[in-house]
Amino acid sequence: MNKVTAVIGSQWGDEGKGKIVDILADKNDIIVRANGGANAGHTIFLKDKKFIFHLIPSGILQGKTCLIGNGCVVELNTLEEEIRELENAGFAVREKLKISDRAHLIFSYHKKIDALEEKNKHKKLGTTLRGIGPAFADKSSRIGIRVGLLKNFSIFEERLRKNAHRHEQSFDINIDIEKEVELHKKFANEFNDMIVDSVDFLHQSLQKGKKILAEGAQGMLLDLDLGTYPYVTSSSTTSAGICTGTGLPPRVIGEVIGILKAYTTRVGEGPFPSELSGDEEEKLREIGQEFGATTGRPRRCGWFDAVIARYAAKVNGITTWNLTKLDVLDSFAEIKIIKNYYFNNQIMTSFPADLEILQSVKCETITLKGWEKSTSSIKNFNDLPLEAKNYIATIEEFTGVKIGFIGIGQERDDMIFKV
Repeated sequence: MNKVTAVIGSQWGDEGKGKIVDILADKNDIIVRANGGANAGHTIFLKDKKFIFHLIPSGILQGKTCLIGNGCVVELNTLEEEIRELENAGFAVREKLKISDRAHLIFSYHKKIDALEEKNKHKKLGTTLRGIGPAFADKSSRIGIRVGLLKNFSIFEERLRKNAHRHEQSFDINIDIEKEVELHKKFANEFNDMIVDSVDFLHQSLQKGKKILAEGAQGMLLDLDLGTYPYVTSSSTTSAGICTGTGLPPRVIGEVIGILKAYTTRVGEGPFPSELSGDEEEKLREIGQEFGATTGRPRRCGWFDAVIARYAAKVNGITTWNLTKLDVLDSFAEIKIIKNYYFNNQIMTSFPADLEILQSVKCETITLKGWEKSTSSIKNFNDLPLEAKNYIATIEEFTGVKIGFIGIGQERDDMIFKV
């Protein structure tokens, strides 16, 4: 069978997955999103115009068939707005977009529950308040409503009313169920032709020799099982999540491209060993424009953490790195990399599950000389400053994985191909 290429965020998300998906989409036939919901914010710049994708796979700008996979949770309001914005910008969407009949739906009450639960938590998780967690909770509780049920609206309405009543009683919230029913009656007609048996569609596509690019959302440290729990998302963000979120078997996954920022960022709460403070952090944030595409919140910033990257490589089977935003470091005289963690004066051989330990680790840091010149117009790896090449080689050495793609700007063409 044809091998599938997977794109995986390898830090805490916001690494720049959308751009490489947009570039690689040109050489693939089908782009499938495997997990998460509208908490994603994959950003692409095209001729100075900014596109932010919350649900639709980033490959839509290349005119390719795009599929929202079964591992996603979908709010149809948001999807409708995203389609409209793209169509207003001149892109054909409706005939190219498909939605898995097994994907779960987000309703207005999920957002209300999300806000209420976040407010009542002793320690805030910093969720996007998009209703993602409560929708996945319904899925796990086996009361979730899947996209395919829109094709049988009488049963859909019955289950929606039952769930709304259940949540009104459990959370003491008010739900305008008549408005919700009418809205989704409209959506049932609007999205009917886009709903497909996604597993059958993908497997038939493979048998026909179609090339598939699988797009993960968030980053692996936000994975529900393997991330910095409980400061995580509600789905599987690893390469394994590509399989569970699409119905594709592991044996068809070929290349796994891990996306790494040339430094590290994090949104929300939780330990962050390489986090900076003061002027250095502010400089990184301002140059890198580190503000959430979905929430607008300022991101926490720190130096590149090789311990995280090694963990991501191990868990996901990364075959190639895409190092993004190298140009953000252009003006730094010195650049640091976290090489190892120490705890109780012992080197740690892996990334710790215990957040109390992660909060307390001491970082072994190396300092490299910066290049202090612009890289933003460079197209060939050999033309990079020697210090930039050294930085890249050091990351390859510390992670054991080669860097194949280097991002040096916002636009589609701002990518150096080292492979």
